[in-house]
Amino acid sequence: MTQLRTFYPPIEPYETGTLDVGDGHVIYYERSGTPGAKPAVFLHGGPGGGISAKHRRLFDPSAYDVLLFDQRGCGRSTPHAGLEANTTWHLVADIERLRELAGVDKWLVFGGSWGSALGLAYAETHPERVSELVLRGIFTVREAELSWYYQFGASEVHPDKWEEFLAPIPPEEHGDLRKAYRKRLVGDNVEEQLAAAQAWTLWEGRTLTLLPDPDTTSGFEDPHFALAFARIENHYFVHHGWLEDNQLIRDASRLRGIPGTIVHGRYDMACPTRTAWDLHKAWPEAEFHLIEGAGHAFSEAGILDRLIRATDAYAASSKG
Repeated sequence: MTQLRTFYPPIEPYETGTLDVGDGHVIYYERSGTPGAKPAVFLHGGPGGGISAKHRRLFDPSAYDVLLFDQRGCGRSTPHAGLEANTTWHLVADIERLRELAGVDKWLVFGGSWGSALGLAYAETHPERVSELVLRGIFTVREAELSWYYQFGASEVHPDKWEEFLAPIPPEEHGDLRKAYRKRLVGDNVEEQLAAAQAWTLWEGRTLTLLPDPDTTSGFEDPHFALAFARIENHYFVHHGWLEDNQLIRDASRLRGIPGTIVHGRYDMACPTRTAWDLHKAWPEAEFHLIEGAGHAFSEAGILDRLIRATDAYAASSKG
């Protein structure tokens, strides 16, 4: 039996810095691996999730020069939890600024969950800047996907956790939970804002993996993290990511000629498998891996194995 691949050993960045992208936003970035090796950019989830040390370990450090960054308003970027001038298209422009800062003509784009939506938006806007595309936990911000997770769908699989998600919202506002949460997340009542942020964030943290995983959930319990995560995520989802419904699937023809890999867990509660399947049908040239016995998290064994194999394969093929 083939042994599953797992994370590369822990590694520290060889460079860290900040970039003023305008609009009052300063984003934190770091680079790890080998300077001048195969360029790659890592796009984290959420929106509002931020990068972690584990994300560096998805790439062979001897083969890659990886740039990772905290998107507007989250992680070590400032202002914390800021919503002004924070849209999908601001982030696409930020990726281009970072590419120019890195001094590369094109790079491998790796994105998971919300990062897969951002990766698609970037690649469909700047296909000439993308050498390969690795996408995991496919999400495209369609209304059907948002309704499944925040209105009715995942609620039927996790009714106990859903009850806690509903707790900050009075019954008369249950008809539009994203709108009800937004009212509290952008409101002036700090106590109410924090309660809403934590309930919103824990709903996601507790439903990411097929089986309970305290290591995955624990990071979602931090109030500082929760505030940025919930405010930014809700902000994006209320506005449908500033995308037309189905835009990212519709425009997948722009990805033709870009080598790609799609990895998705069969039992992904946050991002239903239908979305990954629709992308596969719209972009059949990409490798498609539907992982049995897995949910949404990149750290789940079968998903992680496929991601590491993908980054290894693209590093090998680029050496020719």
